[in-house]
Amino acid sequence: MVQNFETHRDSFTISTDQSRLDMPTVYDFLSRSYWAKTRPREYTDAAFANSLVFGIYEGERQIGMARVVTDYTIVAYLCDVFIHEDYRAHGLGKWLMQSMLDYPDLKHVRRWLLATDDAHGLYRQFGFEPLTDVEKWMQRLRPFPGE
Repeated sequence: MVQNFETHRDSFTISTDQSRLDMPTVYDFLSRSYWAKTRPREYTDAAFANSLVFGIYEGERQIGMARVVTDYTIVAYLCDVFIHEDYRAHGLGKWLMQSMLDYPDLKHVRRWLLATDDAHGLYRQFGFEPLTDVEKWMQRLRPFPGE
């Protein structure tokens, strides 16, 4: 497995070094997101510890990230994607997506999955499309404690 991948563009860096993650920034964004606003912090901590996380930084300031849950071969689930509001519409989300798809340990994954309410246009640019065999997929969804 590749360790601590980094790529640079202008004043920005994408890194998989989890020691760089600014977890208060992550908690802040996720608490304002539609998909994770009720997620307890300890669940976020455990999820991040067990995932491949691509942070995006301007200098040392974390301005975005994406989390990938994967076996590195058959399936990768893309989740918790964000770019800080002040940095949107500058191509950073596209750069982040391309960097993940080009990441050496992920470039041959057979099936990528994600769920989104509002970013279909972005993900379509990278080959994502609606599930065609939805009737085959199932889920088991349990609420977080206190939900």
